Amino acid sequence: MSDLPPALPVTFRPGHTRVVLLSAGAAIFVVIAAVAVLLEQLTPGERISFVLTGALLSGVLALLARPKVVADDSGVTVVNIASRRHLEWPQVLQVNLRPGDPWVFLNLSDGTSLPVLGIQPGIARQRAIADARALRALVESHALADPEQTRGA
Repeated sequence: MSDLPPALPVTFRPGHTRVVLLSAGAAIFVVIAAVAVLLEQLTPGERISFVLTGALLSGVLALLARPKVVADDSGVTVVNIASRRHLEWPQVLQVNLRPGDPWVFLNLSDGTSLPVLGIQPGIARQRAIADARALRALVESHALADPEQTRGA
């Protein structure tokens, strides 16, 4: 391949999406907390419920901003919204990002496919395509470095 793999360790994450989600979470919390403070007719319990609601909404947005992919010498760690999975290099057979896909999918040696929300073409399509190519180059370079393990999988 003409694509050279990036130096390890490398982290891929949807930067623009992350900034939007974290900014929106902070703004929502500040606005709801300000409303709780400024509305004089609210009881202390109601004020606390306002602030907790703002914190909950901000927490959900922070959870949605969590996805990333970390590639290092030992393999690939996929962090999705509510899960984390570490894969050894031989376990990853293929990196796919087809037109219309919401994010990258990894084809695994056990016959399953793993969604990788850390590379998604939503807001920054060209960046996602470049990240998918970089991850594909890493997978291919590690498959060539250890053909016995890949063949046996």
